[in-house]
Amino acid sequence: MTVSPDQAAWFSQTFSAMVANVDKAVLGKEHVIRLALTCMLSEGHLLLEDFPGTGKTQLARAMAGTVKGTNSRIQFTPDLLPSDVTGVTIYDPNSKVFEFHEGPIFATIVLADEINRASPKTQSALLEVMEEGHVTVDKTRHSVGEPFMVIATQNPIEQAGTYRLPEAQLDRFLMKTTLGYPDHDATVRVLRDAATRDRTKALEPVVTSQVVSDMAELADEVHVDDAILDYVSRLAEETRRHVSIRLGLSVRGCLAFVRCAKTWAISQGRDHVVPDDVKMLAQPVLNHRLLVTAEAQFAGISVAQVIDQILAEVAPPTERVAV
Repeated sequence: MTVSPDQAAWFSQTFSAMVANVDKAVLGKEHVIRLALTCMLSEGHLLLEDFPGTGKTQLARAMAGTVKGTNSRIQFTPDLLPSDVTGVTIYDPNSKVFEFHEGPIFATIVLADEINRASPKTQSALLEVMEEGHVTVDKTRHSVGEPFMVIATQNPIEQAGTYRLPEAQLDRFLMKTTLGYPDHDATVRVLRDAATRDRTKALEPVVTSQVVSDMAELADEVHVDDAILDYVSRLAEETRRHVSIRLGLSVRGCLAFVRCAKTWAISQGRDHVVPDDVKMLAQPVLNHRLLVTAEAQFAGISVAQVIDQILAEVAPPTERVAV
């Protein structure tokens, strides 16, 4: 099935309405909001590495309110157990049966705050649900429903007492980005309305959860020319042989790249992906999937710099591949 111009226009208009609604709660961060919504409509998860007090919780609540969904917040601490995340089976003496009590992971938007403060055992409790959309407790599977998205946060300045996320878990996140501090005008707007403790309470839903699922299915049908696929593959190959990179882009990372590019393209009202879509998404999609060598790290070379260098060296396609 191909995407019609009317469908692309509807998607773009609906996407813009969702962005505008979230922007009422998270001021001055339109680009990050677009990335977060692209991540959700690509059926992926988002990793935010940011300072405290930049609006991460507001973003999660605003997104859940926009899609008429539920949201929950899990504060990750060293003593947090896997069952505190997924839920637990408890024996009911009245009915004489074991009943499953859902954990906070059962929500539309789940904010996993300071995820790297929990032990690796607890972090691993997220792997199954992020990849497959269900948890297994006492050999019984429980679906978390659709749409489902995890927004995990990390604090970049306090590393004492934290557990570094393993590469296998980092790869489960479709994107990694940062909110950052608002600009001057947005800060003044926030201070002017300081009496409002939670800006998300005033938000009205723009779409239903079913519409989100429909939009995700429509995004899957966006056309990607073989020239674009070749471009993504060449970028991946370059990351694997780059002198400053010790862990390049995986096949799963390539698939994530294409999925995001499709959603980003149709959010712009197009039924096909162009090279600029790939370039736009390179940093948030690749940054957490690549690891620099110890020598490069010592020399002050960052992953972001390597990505920019690879984008400059690998020529994008200028025409479609003939079929």
